[in-house]
Amino acid sequence: MLRHALLAAAVAACLSASPAFAQAPSTTRVAPTASVQSPAAKALHALFDEEWERGMRENPEEASWRGDKRYNDRWTDMSLPAIEQRMEGDRKALQRLKAIDRNALTEDDRLSYDVFALSLEKAVERQKYREYLQPIGLSGGVQTAEGIAEVLPFATVKDYRDWLARMRALPKLIEQNQALLREGAASGNTPPRVLMERVPAQIQSQLVDDPAKSPFYKPFAKFPDAISPADRAALQAEAKQVIAKDIVPAYRQFATFFKDDYLPRTRTSIAAVDLPDGKAYYDFVARYFTTTDLSADQIHQIGLKEVARIRAEMEKIKAEVGFKGTLPEFFEHLRTDPKFFYKTPQELFTAYQAISKRIDPELVKVFKTIPRLPYGVRPIPDNIAPDTTTAYYQPGAVDGTRAGFYYVNLYKPEVRPKWEMMPLSLHEAVPGHHFQFARGMELPDVPMFRRVGYFVAYGEGWGLYAERLGYDMGLYDDPYDRMGQLAYDMWRAVRLVVDTGMHSKGWTRDQAIAFFMDNSPKTRQDVVNEIDRYIGWPGQALAYKIGQLKISELREKASKQLGPKFDLREFNDAVLETGSVPLEALEAHIDDWMSRRAREP
Repeated sequence: MLRHALLAAAVAACLSASPAFAQAPSTTRVAPTASVQSPAAKALHALFDEEWERGMRENPEEASWRGDKRYNDRWTDMSLPAIEQRMEGDRKALQRLKAIDRNALTEDDRLSYDVFALSLEKAVERQKYREYLQPIGLSGGVQTAEGIAEVLPFATVKDYRDWLARMRALPKLIEQNQALLREGAASGNTPPRVLMERVPAQIQSQLVDDPAKSPFYKPFAKFPDAISPADRAALQAEAKQVIAKDIVPAYRQFATFFKDDYLPRTRTSIAAVDLPDGKAYYDFVARYFTTTDLSADQIHQIGLKEVARIRAEMEKIKAEVGFKGTLPEFFEHLRTDPKFFYKTPQELFTAYQAISKRIDPELVKVFKTIPRLPYGVRPIPDNIAPDTTTAYYQPGAVDGTRAGFYYVNLYKPEVRPKWEMMPLSLHEAVPGHHFQFARGMELPDVPMFRRVGYFVAYGEGWGLYAERLGYDMGLYDDPYDRMGQLAYDMWRAVRLVVDTGMHSKGWTRDQAIAFFMDNSPKTRQDVVNEIDRYIGWPGQALAYKIGQLKISELREKASKQLGPKFDLREFNDAVLETGSVPLEALEAHIDDWMSRRAREP
């Protein structure tokens, strides 16, 4: 799973939205381009540039995640007038784009035009659903605002003073979020109570007696050598004062409001169709995340078909390892046998690092182009780990000043099986999300939104496809690792069934959990967190398997059409060389690539 400020699950501290209700990606800036000559091209790239600047200015957390330090002293304005102003900005940008003659553009610019148009059209279409009225999510919101410090530089005194300015501005941001929650409750636009019942504990983690134990104080616990002892002491003293006098009281008031006022007014149902105009909303997010026109019923049937296929493959692994029981009994064996688990968080973390190093030298077997940006492995912060999935990826900074990071969940190592670690690492780190984002950032002569953009069906489809590349790299020599790959493939197939089941077919939460447990060896801890994520983020989980199926279909098509001219390394490079695009655009690109390759001697 990608955890990123541009997406709703994005970062816990990216406060514009919860995992279910994110603002659309702020788009665009032109990258240096060799020649921008025609009036249409000049107008297009000027629009890209201006919209990128607007996005950074209006979404300071996103700017911070991108490595743009200009707005590190502020939060996104979450007042209703500011939200309306941003939405009006999207509408005006779309009008400007439509006024540009697409036929007068080059092929590359037409692709950029089309991708940008789709992003803006979807951003404008989703405005009517007022997603901003649910700014708090299970995986983050203003209650975990300190999380953005993970990507801030903290190299100079100014960096620390910018953070202090954000800290001082936090009470206002909490007030703005509180106003949105009140408006959402009044209009019936609330998240499911079963999810929100876990938020008070997250708020409680901010209510410290000792300011030095506040999550906001963490950057002040360690300083670079360039900062003098006098400055360190002054910054620490100011931070403690702001935490004690501003932050803790603001969170204490918010905790009371959330528990006594808001939580009782959240909805008892889980289905997206129960929101205002909910059926249209779920249809929209299903199309949005998959970048297809597939209906919920069609997606549900695809999921059932994939579940049956993968179960048959799992039966083969069960026979190979000599397990004599039923498949459900095999699942229970995989969930409970101590040999499949590390005993301590540190042992688990060390093993994740070792797997990452094992993958790295095998990448040349399946790629000709290796991105330059490095990546690292980090533990998921303790305060969000209990309510967070197994792992996620955080992209690096656009300017290369921050590496990408693979975050792994060390909470309860006794529920983190060894057999899932290889496919998980292939998906979240390399060659999955890290390759996808790092390669995108290195694309030459394309607008910035193409270099950093993120269509979930493409991005998560690639991540799931990357899990299968482990076979091509010779990494699945252990049958239990292969079972792990099948478990992860099943995980995404199950998503198609349970997401559509809960949000459009009347399934209960318990029914979805049971279906997941019946068809997957994942532990109950993971299953419950996953089901709650699908409840809180309708439609997003549909994109993974739909994207993977399309990329796998294109690989099979290319292999058959090109025959001996097919080179897997070239195909994989070709999939990544567009940056993140809708699946239809990816298919057109691969068709063009196949045609060119077929004509080569």
